[in-house]
Amino acid sequence: MQNPRARYEPEPVAAIEPKLLLVDDDPHMLSVLSRTLKSLGYGQTTSVASAKAALTHLQSAPLAADVIICDLNMPGMDGIDLLQRLNADERQRSVILLSGEGNRVMHSVQKLLIGGQLQVLGAITKPAGRIALQELLGTWSSPGSAAVRPQPPVAAVTAAELYAASAEGQWVLHYQPQVDLRTGKAGAVEALVRWNHPEHGLIHPDHFINAAEACGAIDAMTDWVLQDALRQCAAWRTQGLAIQIGINISRVSLLTPDFARRFNSRVRDAGASPHDVTLEITESQLTSSSSTPLENLVRLRLYGFCLSIDDFGTGQSSLLQLRDVPFTELKVDRGFVHGARHNQIIRPILESSLGVSKRMGLRSVAEGVETQSDWELLRELGCESAQGYFIGRPMPAERIWEWLNVWQARTQELIDS
Repeated sequence: MQNPRARYEPEPVAAIEPKLLLVDDDPHMLSVLSRTLKSLGYGQTTSVASAKAALTHLQSAPLAADVIICDLNMPGMDGIDLLQRLNADERQRSVILLSGEGNRVMHSVQKLLIGGQLQVLGAITKPAGRIALQELLGTWSSPGSAAVRPQPPVAAVTAAELYAASAEGQWVLHYQPQVDLRTGKAGAVEALVRWNHPEHGLIHPDHFINAAEACGAIDAMTDWVLQDALRQCAAWRTQGLAIQIGINISRVSLLTPDFARRFNSRVRDAGASPHDVTLEITESQLTSSSSTPLENLVRLRLYGFCLSIDDFGTGQSSLLQLRDVPFTELKVDRGFVHGARHNQIIRPILESSLGVSKRMGLRSVAEGVETQSDWELLRELGCESAQGYFIGRPMPAERIWEWLNVWQARTQELIDS
């Protein structure tokens, strides 16, 4: 039988140069942009002077562009019209927004395009600089490459399937590394559950966590995640790798009155220390009229577990939760990290979040670090730890040593820079 995992986690392929389509009604801007891109090594560029011309070009030759660098404010059909039409198309493309209208406008346009076929690589204020162009184009990945991992079409998950998954050992853990921004040392991994479905292959948790919570299968899954992660960490320690583990906790689990006691007992029975386990909780998981979640978290903190507020800044009451819950760590959401150097909307939010973390004595962790620019900015701002594709993707346990060898070879250069 074919390994189902291979269908959705292909091996990396050689880098492919993207075909670029430049759209701007200013001939001088098009000329400068084209020359800049060619000097950066991007030879496959086509320029058009209007959104309508771009649409006509793409309709006649659907494969003519992988990345569209598009001005927003143009006469007649503007850039927003063009991008919304392409966003509803069947073909997947990437886009870089280009405008002189300011960062707030471009940020809002990016939000408009969420959920469609276009992948927004970022936005650049006119005139486009070489460094910003190179960084954004460097994040592009061709469809089907290792950076793009499409999920299989999954029908509605049933309770019977979820209970069978627990009974038959279909859960799989992948680990995403977290490193110290000052030293580059790997200090922790986040354990991320996957479902190795016998029919659909490897399924990510956003396809089944809600169903597991609704049918009561989440507790068995959480127990398995904990036990397997602790077993793996113990194995790493015997091999000389001392590393902390981060585990995501469900809101349903936090509503169980004896959750903290049971969790603590399982960790100690496994011979592990609570100090080596960080429980990651999103702000939305604490929105309950019951006091039970808070009681569980206080008790877990008393036992010695680290508590992390995950996806900080995305909820409406993040600051209230920081006030009321004894968190030890603040994880800044990826939406405020990637591309922050060149985005004057999200950069102040990132700086503010790190400032709150520092003043409250919390360890700061940034998610979504995808480029060296993200890495360098976080070091400049005094963030303590980082996690993201620039450092390492979620991976099976057996690949951690391979990743560590590669990462250690890169570390000195990154620290020196």
